[in-house]
Formats: sequence, C-alpha cells, structure tokens
Amino acid sequence: MAMSGPPTPSNAGVQSVTTRNGAWRITTRKLPILKAEPIDALSHEIGIPIPEMIFGDNYATVEYVPTGWSLSFNARDALDRVSKTEEGMLQVAVAEDWKKDRQGREEVKQVVKPFDWSYSTDYRGTNEGKGDWTETTQDKDPIRTDLLSRPDPILFFDAVDLYEDELADNGIALLSVKIRVMPDRLLMLSRFFLRLDGVVVRMRDTRVYVEHGGKKVIRQYTAKEAAYEEVKEKLRARGEHVTEALRDANKVAPLLGIVTDVTEVIEMG
Repeated sequence: MAMSGPPTPSNAGVQSVTTRNGAWRITTRKLPILKAEPIDALSHEIGIPIPEMIFGDNYATVEYVPTGWSLSFNARDALDRVSKTEEGMLQVAVAEDWKKDRQGREEVKQVVKPFDWSYSTDYRGTNEGKGDWTETTQDKDPIRTDLLSRPDPILFFDAVDLYEDELADNGIALLSVKIRVMPDRLLMLSRFFLRLDGVVVRMRDTRVYVEHGGKKVIRQYTAKEAAYEEVKEKLRARGEHVTEALRDANKVAPLLGIVTDVTEVIEMG
C-alpha cells in the first residue's frame, strides 16, 4: 500500500492511498469550512441557502486506476440533490425559526423558492468515467460484512464532513463520509443523519464496497426513518440515556424503519 507524501500548497488537506496491486486509489481531502464569498457563489449555483457549516472543498473518492473511473462524494453535488420544491419539505413550526435565524444572510435574501430546509439528500455519489450501474441484490452481490468485521489491519482510515446544520437549535442535519481500507477490501460509507427534535429521525446511508483483486464496485443505498417520539420510547425501553443516544447515529440506526433499500453493481472494463 503506497501513501502520498506530505501536503503541499497544491494538495493541502489531501491524503491518497493505492492498493498493493495498483488497481484502486482512494483519495480524501479535508479543509476548513467555506468563507462567505464561496458560500454565496455556491448558493446561487444550486439555488438554495447553504447549511451553517459547509465543507465545500472536502471530498472522498475511490478510483479504478486502469481506466480512471471514479466515484466521489462532495458537498456541492449532495446539496444539489436536496428537494427544491414544496414536495418533501418538513412543514413544522421550526421552519419559521430557521428562516428568521438566517434573515440577515445574503444568500437567503436572494433565494426565494421553497426547498427542503432539513437538507435531506438522496445523494449516492458522483460518477466519472464509462460504465453503468445495474440493480442487483445483496444475495447476489453482497457487501461482505463478515469479512469487514474480521480483525484485519486497517491500512487507511479517514472521516470527512461535507455539511452540517443545527436547524435553528432544533436538531441536526449532518452529511459525512468514512472510508476504511484493509489489505484485501475497502468500505466507504456516506451517511446523512437528521434528527429534528419532536418530529423525525432520518438516516440515508450509501455503502461502497470493493474487493481489491476484483473489478466490481457494489453500492448499497438505504434510507431509514421513524417518528422522533417512537425512537425516544425505544431508547428508553433499552435503558439508554435518551438525550445522549439521540446524538449517536449508530445507536438509533437499528430503531428506524427501512424506506428504501437498493443495491447496485458496476463492473470495471
């Protein structure tokens, strides 16, 4: 496994690893939150106000080196998948608080159309290169959790935040990506986590799984959610500290109902 050298000004915040067989390259970049001018530009480009914390320069990418095919996760493309109509919006009182909280911000003044202010996204990554995803099943093309849970060495790990918003102090919307590379396989998890106090808990996970010796990428998208009070009751019944557990996506994930579960596969040329 080859690792890149120390960052230079042209690759600040970048880390990159290549698998031993040279077939797969994993690259991440982590930089500070965007400043006002890039935020305004991004808001105008995609047509909605921007979350409180936007890491617009961050990304996580898996690339098949022989062909240059890649799947990347970034904030701009994720926000572009947020609903820009009344459909899918959470119509609750805190929406008005959210708007008031941002009245002085330039991008809000200039964006008048409705949008899903909870920043819920069904983003599954950005493709570059030839090839089409084909729908499959976990029975046929499984993400091998049994192999992923073995105590193999972790050759590379990173966690990359893309955006976050506290929804006028009424919860949290967070999109982040984690990637783990082991000697024979890798797993990338893009997770959108929404907790809107008193209303809903929502999770949208995209898992990307690769066996280094193969030419196949498996992607599983799972959307889950449940009513906030229902999740609270289940946590209480399990003896959890409810307030703390509601901040932990891993603890609430098993308590949510599945809305969508789709597995796709793509074969490298």
